[in-house]
Amino acid sequence: MASAKFGLVDVMIGRRSSVHGGRFGRVFLGRLLATTVMIAPGLLLSSVPAAMAQTNPAGAVTFAIAPQSVDGALAAFSAATRIQVLSPGVVTQGVDSPGVSGSMSAREGLNRLLSGTGLAARFLNTETVTVERVAAGGAIQLDPVQIEGSGAATGPGALPPAYAGGQVARGGRIGALGNQDAMDVPFSVTGYTGETIRNQQADTVADVLANDPAVRSGLGYGNFAESFVIRGFQLMGEDLSIDGLYGTAPRQIVATNMFERVEVLKGANAFLNGAAPSGSGIGGGVNLVPKRAEDEPLTRLTASYAMDSRFGLSADVGRRFGDANQFGVRVNAAIRGGETAIDDEERTLKLGSLALDYRGERARVTLDVGTQTQRVEQGRPVVYFGSFVPAVPSASQNYAQPWSYSQMRDTFGQIRAEYDILPNLTAYGAFGLRSMREDGDYASPTITRPDGTGTVRRLTVPREDFTSTGQAGIRADLHTGPVRHQLNAGASALRTTNNNGFEFGTTTAINLYNMVGFPRPATTSASGMVGDPPKVSESVLRSVYASDTLSILDDRVMVTAGLRQQNIQVRGFNRANGARTSDYDQSALTPVVGLVVKPIKELSLYANRIEGLAQGPTAPSTAANSGEIFEPYRSVQYEVGGKLDFGSFGGSLSLFQTTQPSGVTDAFTRIYSVSGEQRNRGIELMLYGEPVQGVRLLGGATFIDPELTDTGSAATEGKDAVGVPRHQFNANVEWDLPFLPASFPTVTLTGRVIHTGSQYLNTANTLKIPSWTRFDVGARMVTDIQNRPVIVRAAVENVTDKAYWASAYGGYLSQGAPLTAKLSLSVDF
Repeated sequence: MASAKFGLVDVMIGRRSSVHGGRFGRVFLGRLLATTVMIAPGLLLSSVPAAMAQTNPAGAVTFAIAPQSVDGALAAFSAATRIQVLSPGVVTQGVDSPGVSGSMSAREGLNRLLSGTGLAARFLNTETVTVERVAAGGAIQLDPVQIEGSGAATGPGALPPAYAGGQVARGGRIGALGNQDAMDVPFSVTGYTGETIRNQQADTVADVLANDPAVRSGLGYGNFAESFVIRGFQLMGEDLSIDGLYGTAPRQIVATNMFERVEVLKGANAFLNGAAPSGSGIGGGVNLVPKRAEDEPLTRLTASYAMDSRFGLSADVGRRFGDANQFGVRVNAAIRGGETAIDDEERTLKLGSLALDYRGERARVTLDVGTQTQRVEQGRPVVYFGSFVPAVPSASQNYAQPWSYSQMRDTFGQIRAEYDILPNLTAYGAFGLRSMREDGDYASPTITRPDGTGTVRRLTVPREDFTSTGQAGIRADLHTGPVRHQLNAGASALRTTNNNGFEFGTTTAINLYNMVGFPRPATTSASGMVGDPPKVSESVLRSVYASDTLSILDDRVMVTAGLRQQNIQVRGFNRANGARTSDYDQSALTPVVGLVVKPIKELSLYANRIEGLAQGPTAPSTAANSGEIFEPYRSVQYEVGGKLDFGSFGGSLSLFQTTQPSGVTDAFTRIYSVSGEQRNRGIELMLYGEPVQGVRLLGGATFIDPELTDTGSAATEGKDAVGVPRHQFNANVEWDLPFLPASFPTVTLTGRVIHTGSQYLNTANTLKIPSWTRFDVGARMVTDIQNRPVIVRAAVENVTDKAYWASAYGGYLSQGAPLTAKLSLSVDF
């Protein structure tokens, strides 16, 4: 395979001189880049290397490469493993390979391909290898074949391998049950890989979850937090987990630089994960997997640009040490800042993380520490409304006040360990801490007339949280006759204190479509603004759990049953004098039952009954029973489905029903009770893989009927829940162009479509926002400079610059992002 030449295109981008001129320049630049992406074959012929994927050299690959030229054999090897091979053409010219067949590691397969050729391979990292000629008379030293014990494969940091195409994983962390293959569990899980995160230039978790047909994102209530809706129920940013542990993830916006995977467990999960700290996650949970040092050394620098003038630089370094590579170190650092594609909005990020791990014969330990600071200046806020739906402003228009901002600083650390007491008996535990400080001036407009007239009021909120969290347990794998048992028992606990103050400013008249900046309003009322923020609440969540997965017929029939006893304590305090104002203390038992049947190896049928759990409500002051505290909300989910795995292409189909209780005040007696219910019934389809060599697919569809029942009002009975679309579609396609000359590697073109149905804004279903569709395009290429891989990625999101309300969840409006062009360049040293 001849080494590719490297070409450089300099693009000069002028800073906008006005809002209208900036929008014209931004749209022109974005569409120019989109056009460039579509005609990339003609523009990039001098630098179009093979698409690169994350492949573990120690994993098993089935080869069927016939004897041929080394160039042809290496091309076939790269296609089979998605490992980029770099070599000067003069080295391989006129050399033949004996070929290779059979199932083995990629490393061993490459060594066999080069056997007797006078060439040797050297892995730069898990994704890139160089081929070099051995000096005449010298010995050919092949890259060593590493044989790893099962400890490395089953430790807390070990991940299910990537599926064909490298975009998703074969499984993920199933809460207390640990890492599992998706075909072996009665739940729906999708793990988006580090390759997907890098290739899509996904800066935050919301960017990653834009790939999932069951997930949609919006902003938090009055702030810039990323909030998710999974299967029609909210998942708040506070309720993301890191490596299976609640309480340590950043609270509002989570950058992806320190994480290897973003895993989505769809459906209720109170047994698997415990009750979420802020009580959301009824429709699913998100787990973030920290990066770990891999067997191959890694030193990667990435420079990035995003419209209008947001530049970034990140570093990712990993090494393993010890005579058996038992010690690992992974360091990530990133800085990013500048104006976004929204007029006058600026965002900055500073991030650093350190991941240490030890993998021994009987013990495995991981330690993760990280810090992240996000600042949003003049961020475009959410919009509140009255008895009508305001028309959506232009895609890039900003209706924020110049003094509004939010700064969020999170620092976390957690340690996880496990020890094999016996070959089939393992003890495990984890402990984590997080400290958080937020400051901000917020100003979300409320629109009262169709012409955009409304009001805005300043809200200033300093906040500090401190969280400690942990879990411990034991698992065993044993047999009783023909039945295999996978037993698991343990306990978890989480404690969070919330300190905050608030300050309200005067109310000012505004117009959404012609926003005029005004000075920061004077204060009208305040509490807890002197000195450190006072303690406002304290939450303590405790649980104990036990489960057994019984398997027969070589794991072709598997039954999971488990129980988790959970206790939720929430105490409220007066800001002025610290006196306790409320005391919530309730417990609940949440069971799970699941079944997996595999009639053939390519098909897994499953069913489950599982519950969700959230803090119960307190009767409002307007009710006759004001102040009464109710038991925790217990949601119930029933789900059946099937999963297909054809090796290169897979998918899943599920049918689910989830019921969520809700509080209702009787119109006649004024007594508040938990009698209403939101019942989401749905069908979910997911497809992924590489059905044809060089063509990768990722996407699916979700259909939901979000019905409100037992509401106590004829105006709302049987209506759709607020902010829940009845249908959602995603389609992501990657294509390695096949018609380029054999001496050149490949360019990859990408395209994505995201469609979301209409959403109601009120429970009476008299107001709704229309459906919307977003189109994204992109391209990537890989070249080498002195045998160092260089990856260039380009993308345009919302290529049509469509203006749309993206979310109505919560009864307020979040606007979708405008046309945004992205460009990045990564170099491995």
